[in-house]
Amino acid sequence: MENLSRFILAIMVSLLLRPAYAENDLRNALRNSPLVTAGTTKVLAVYEPWFGHPRHIDVGYSSQDPVVIRKQIQEAKKLGISGFVVDWYGDREPFIDKSYALVQALAADRDFKVAMMFDEADRPSDQATDDALAAFEKFRQQYLAPTAPGRKAYLEYRGRPVIFIFPKGGHTDWNRVRAETNRWNPAPLLIQEFPPGPLEKAFDGFYAWINPGKGGWTADGNNWGEDYLRNFYQTMQSKYPDRITVGTAWAGFDDKKASWSLGRYMSARCGATFADTVKLAQDYNVNNAPPFLLIATWNDYEEGTAIERGTEKCKSSETQGH
Repeated sequence: MENLSRFILAIMVSLLLRPAYAENDLRNALRNSPLVTAGTTKVLAVYEPWFGHPRHIDVGYSSQDPVVIRKQIQEAKKLGISGFVVDWYGDREPFIDKSYALVQALAADRDFKVAMMFDEADRPSDQATDDALAAFEKFRQQYLAPTAPGRKAYLEYRGRPVIFIFPKGGHTDWNRVRAETNRWNPAPLLIQEFPPGPLEKAFDGFYAWINPGKGGWTADGNNWGEDYLRNFYQTMQSKYPDRITVGTAWAGFDDKKASWSLGRYMSARCGATFADTVKLAQDYNVNNAPPFLLIATWNDYEEGTAIERGTEKCKSSETQGH
């Protein structure tokens, strides 16, 4: 659609679809593509800042290497991506906090945006809520203050900072957090994962997340989330027309490398999964462009969603199961 940066997304899809491209060839093609940002929708990508920490797999770089971060920003911009949504845990994860600080500071010098995705603590209600309140206040003082390093890079919508929330356990009293953040100047926009929970009124909008849909996870991975995404866009249009819709696209899912693996798999289908999730975002928002399209993810190699290095060369076995 016109306001969804059609030209950017068309090139991204066409490149990711090419089965003849090996990893290095795809990277070269992406690097040399004349990508142009257009329209009102910003293309964002979820960024995982924990690589280099011993609890995570070795992906060949550290998320605290400024050279790596600069290169990642450069490559993302060439794809038409205008910002990273960075996972953040507050004081629970000092390594990630340091990585986030580097990304925000470096993004500011490169005309690139950054937003925080707060990973909720999976604790009892009072503890989870206290953790969120403390984390949000830390974030306000350390990253959203006018003098904070890289503050100009922080993603805003209509003059308000955008904060994404990744639920874990669902025990946080977001009404309390909302009441506290409403005192900020300006108050942030809180964007929660779909579907909304019982505290839906605390949020300004919702984003979709990787979900195989009603059929669930299957061995062949062919449930790519069509019915989930259709329900997301339909529900946002019919029930939440006054909330922010954040469309989402993904290339697949495979958590076998993760220490927390549950054996979940969604086939990339030789690029068709990414193409189809992008197309649904276009089809459902043809007359009302969402402010953001979120790519899940830039670099989550443990759950097999990364697009940072393109897609693997398509193999005949890929479409025949896992």
